[in-house]
Amino acid sequence: MKKSQLVFVPSPGVGHLVPAVEIAKLMVKRDDRLSITVLVMKRPPLDTKINRYIESVSPSISDHIQFVDLPNDEKTSSGINFLSSFIESQKPHVKNAVFKLVQSGSSSESPQLAGFVVGMFCTTMIDVANEFGVPSYVFFASSAAALSLMLYMQALNDEKNVDTTEFKDSDAEFMLPGIVNPVPAKVLPSVVFNKDWHPIYFGNARRFKEAEGIMVNTYVELESQVINAFSDGKTPPLYPIGPILNLKGDGHDVGSAETNKNKDIMEWLDDQPPSSVVFLCFGSMGSFSEEQLKEIASALEQSGYRFLWSVRQPPPKGKMGFPTDYANPEEAVPTGFLDRTAGTGKVIGWAPQVAILAHPAIGGFVSHCGWNSILESLWFGVPIAAWPLFSEQQLNAFEMMIELGLATEIKMDYRKDFRAENEVIVSADIIEKGIMSVMEQDSEVRKKVKAMSEMGKKALLDGGSSHSILGRLIEDMMNNLK
Repeated sequence: MKKSQLVFVPSPGVGHLVPAVEIAKLMVKRDDRLSITVLVMKRPPLDTKINRYIESVSPSISDHIQFVDLPNDEKTSSGINFLSSFIESQKPHVKNAVFKLVQSGSSSESPQLAGFVVGMFCTTMIDVANEFGVPSYVFFASSAAALSLMLYMQALNDEKNVDTTEFKDSDAEFMLPGIVNPVPAKVLPSVVFNKDWHPIYFGNARRFKEAEGIMVNTYVELESQVINAFSDGKTPPLYPIGPILNLKGDGHDVGSAETNKNKDIMEWLDDQPPSSVVFLCFGSMGSFSEEQLKEIASALEQSGYRFLWSVRQPPPKGKMGFPTDYANPEEAVPTGFLDRTAGTGKVIGWAPQVAILAHPAIGGFVSHCGWNSILESLWFGVPIAAWPLFSEQQLNAFEMMIELGLATEIKMDYRKDFRAENEVIVSADIIEKGIMSVMEQDSEVRKKVKAMSEMGKKALLDGGSSHSILGRLIEDMMNNLK
């Protein structure tokens, strides 16, 4: 059989790179005719976890997968549309890298270029695929519901000339295809309310229809109604092939210092009773002010539950950037808090999230509701208390809580701006209520999460929904070869 080469161009950021690489690993394991080249964009400010992840995964990865780092143009890092301008600047580098691939594989024995798989914010790369005369597939790293909303809002903007910025702070509700409950404006992504972000949000949504298909990191059992709503022929075929997870972590814990910290965390968890610990972690962009940390500390103390709390230092106020670890995380919490909770709690910096969620001592997860975190929590059967911060996380919280009954609430419509200039403080009483709810041992939410955990695992097994759909995707890609 003819061997084929796919080019993956994931959206920038480790949260997009990791699931893309995990898909690549599944595909080459499934069909040895395939080889995959992953083109890695590293936008400034550089996310060091990308290098660490690639270093951690490279030794064990199939020889059918290779990484190519694209040159970095730091001049494109300023301004609100830095992401779209940066990705656009990468097109010549992508073209050059693919040209070299094609040239090096020009013999009759070499794999034939079969297509591109581009990230959800990289649809401009469809132009490059067209130049090489091959089809493109979009990898959508979030939920099918988020995809449905993105296309719905783009249609309102383009076809009905609706100014979506007017939905900010409104009581408007929307009936999305496949979503039973009305979606309130308060859970729409912040980009919908901000015209400066429309070029990248609506611009990419417009180009989804040019793709040969859309791969989504979800599974039929989790989002069946939304997925079925895409079968109306108005969009390219949907391929729900999830849950795509990196169960070995993202490579952050490379190095002796990190290893020692992680060992300390896991040993502490080993000493806790089963399902007794609430884990608080807010993703790579999540951090809070000193005032909010006081409220969280008070809630944890009042709840009486054992806790493991990841506390990160915010970037300087008014500046965009990644949170960092405190030199001593214990200094970030109120004086005396650790002494009073010495027998029940532990404050840490960056958390090895997958390893922690996998531990039997964890009974609940206070989370920002990033889609990767939701899939991980469902995989390990740990219910979430939703505290969204950015991006589409409010919609994720709504879907998990209201639509599917798979999460409890801290504050579903909470949002932060990236510059942390207008932080709303959630009170200790509200946080405590959410903690008490997510830690309830015999709740319906916990039962549903446990059941969904089993369904997600079965979806990936031979004969499972995602396993079958991945096989169909590979065959469809092969059939596109000239």
